[in-house]
Amino acid sequence: MKFKILLFAALVFALASCQSGAPEATEGEATEAEATDGATEAEAPAAMNTLSEKEKADGWMLLFDGESTDQWKGYCKEGFPEKGWEVVDGILMCKASGQGEAGGGGDIITKEAFGNFELKLEWKISEGGNSGIFYLAREKCGEDGQAIWKSSPEMQILDNEKHPDARLGKDGNRQAGSLYDLIPAKPQNAVPANSGWNEVTILSYDGTIVHTQNGENVVEYHLWTDDWKEMVANSKFKDYQDFIDVAKEGHIGLQDHGNDVWFRNIKIKKL
Repeated sequence: MKFKILLFAALVFALASCQSGAPEATEGEATEAEATDGATEAEAPAAMNTLSEKEKADGWMLLFDGESTDQWKGYCKEGFPEKGWEVVDGILMCKASGQGEAGGGGDIITKEAFGNFELKLEWKISEGGNSGIFYLAREKCGEDGQAIWKSSPEMQILDNEKHPDARLGKDGNRQAGSLYDLIPAKPQNAVPANSGWNEVTILSYDGTIVHTQNGENVVEYHLWTDDWKEMVANSKFKDYQDFIDVAKEGHIGLQDHGNDVWFRNIKIKKL
């Protein structure tokens, strides 16, 4: 009789376990579905030309919100160019002039100057196109004026397949992501022209500069050092004192080189 009672109790317990299904998560323990949902939400990228809550908390600011160009002006101009640059579907576009070296709108720069910073943006270049991202740029206008590239380091933007600059310079130092004409981007991992967007970062901190392209550090160097001065002395920039003595604080610039180029998600964090 005792055995039958025990057997009946075991059957009741087993039936109750089957009906109850998986055990409830204990306090502080998420179910697999909840954990997956949480990870998906945390990893979801912010909408184009916006900042995530984490980016806001970390001190990032937008330089382009997809509509306004209020934070930009033409280099050595009072306002934003009236032609050559336009906003199309939330993207800042430099329109091809067909003039190669001389574009229709000219280079544009941020109204604000930055010293220690981390800059992020995405770019896409047209077939056979050329452009660049300037930083720590001085704006020199008037009778003593000079082009922006005579004072500012440049992260190159290029169609590595078709633009002849990719085969000029030394060891690929005019290809996308490079410190133009000085240090080649290695590894060379640019997305080909018209194939998609390139995500880049430029870090500037007390003279240490790092270029990141599509998730990989591709250039690192140090301003104002003997190595810097020697490198510049052996380059096309050797006659430009403002390039040798790069400013500790300067403007961010986007180059009009006469070709179609597109920019989006332009944001910066002061360090």
